[in-house]
Parts: sequence; structure tokens; C-alpha cells
Amino acid sequence: MRNSVAVKTGISLLAALFVDAAIGAEQAKEITGKDLAYDNKKGNCLACHAMPTMADAAQPGNSGPPLIAMSARFPDKTALRAQIWDATARNPATYMPPFGKHKILSEQEIDKVVDFVYGL
Repeated sequence: MRNSVAVKTGISLLAALFVDAAIGAEQAKEITGKDLAYDNKKGNCLACHAMPTMADAAQPGNSGPPLIAMSARFPDKTALRAQIWDATARNPATYMPPFGKHKILSEQEIDKVVDFVYGL
């Protein structure tokens, strides 16, 4: 009887270790600029923009310009970052959210999105 309890306890502890390891690995996953751009609770770029990487995305928007040839359109990467940070600075009538000014994205998240979009 004692051996049975010990075995069950050991199995439970082992299962708990595997669950903790799986949760830790998921939390440790690096969030990429693409992850943020596709996330409808964060960047949500696909709500308004088409982009060449969208084969794995559902129904991109078409109300904003397509995100293609971005390094040619924004030779100065800091100008692209400023646009994502606060598009209303260049165009007060824009409907693009000021992701930095309104703290929709953190500084680090904006940097990741800029790196991703700049490569499109």
C-alpha cells in the first residue's frame, strides 16, 4: 500500500515538473515583431494593411497602404519608427493609432515592429 502511494506521489510530482517546464518554455518564447504586427490586441497591422508575409494571416485590411518595399519608402528607419510611434505628428487626420504616444506598444515592442516592417 505504501509503495502504491509513493508511486502515485512520484508520478504526480513528475507530471507537475513537466507542466512547469512547458509553461516556462511558453513564457520564455521570444515575441517577434511579426507576432506583434499580427496580434489584434497589440500592433494589429493586418487590420488596415496588406503585407507580403500574410500568407498565414486571415483577411488583411486594405484601408492603409500595403506594407511593401518599406526600406525604399522609408530610407531613414527612424522616420518609420516615428510614423509607428505617432502617425498623427505627420498627419493629424490619420486614423492610424499613435502606438507609442498612447502606450499601445512599449518602446521595445515598437522597435521589434519597426524591424519587422522595415524588412518587408
